[in-house]
Amino acid sequence: MDASTLQEAAAALLSAYETGKPIAPLIETYPAATPEDAYRIQQRLVRHWAERGDDVRGHKVGLASAAMQRQMGVDQPDYGHLTGSMFHLEHQPIPIGDFLQPKIEPEIAFVLGSRLRGPGVTVADALRAVDFVVPALEIVDSRIQDWKISIVDTIADNASSGGVVLGSKPTAIGDIDLRLVGCVLHQNGEIAATGAGGAVLGSPVNALVWLANTVGPLGVALEPGHVVLPGSMTRAIPVSPGDTVVATMAGLGSVTAKFSGEERP
Repeated sequence: MDASTLQEAAAALLSAYETGKPIAPLIETYPAATPEDAYRIQQRLVRHWAERGDDVRGHKVGLASAAMQRQMGVDQPDYGHLTGSMFHLEHQPIPIGDFLQPKIEPEIAFVLGSRLRGPGVTVADALRAVDFVVPALEIVDSRIQDWKISIVDTIADNASSGGVVLGSKPTAIGDIDLRLVGCVLHQNGEIAATGAGGAVLGSPVNALVWLANTVGPLGVALEPGHVVLPGSMTRAIPVSPGDTVVATMAGLGSVTAKFSGEERP
């Protein structure tokens, strides 16, 4: 894709954000688009937001489970950016009208205490860089109609990012084996899904290493204070106005997201 076509695709996605109207899959509109093109589109979105004061505050890893990779026909994860406006307070109403087609999933969020930059980052490097972990809920969303996404669509659409809710109980990473952390996801008091940390590339730490080594050659470092979401421990579940979703993680505590009934105007 040439520069003008990349910008055209980015403008279509930005329009979907602003109007609340999803667009047709990019892979249908631009059938020759590659994952590399999709990351260039994503970068245009991030630059647009940064120019308006919505700075990058972290990253997310998507397609971190083997099942999702098989579904999408890929053999590695993808990544997106987390900006300041994506973070929501626990227990406080989240306007569901801010999203188009929201789903939610539980993750173990890393909060970095020191800079992490690849290539060459090891598990030991990653563990040293983490200040603490907290339970988190990621709101995933798609600007592509009916979630009919290819790998190109989800990457271009900032890895289908929507929002983040962080729990308030920090845990030192050395105090728990993240692979063995079990999770129960409740929606309106009913069990909606269960999972464990090991579903995320064998260990969420592996996702952090992969991210640092993938974005490092692009000139991007994971900075102190940044939040990294390594991937979901369960399937994503759709959310509706008025829903309350609670993720309880063994040894880490819980995190709660509440959605207001306010639809998009």
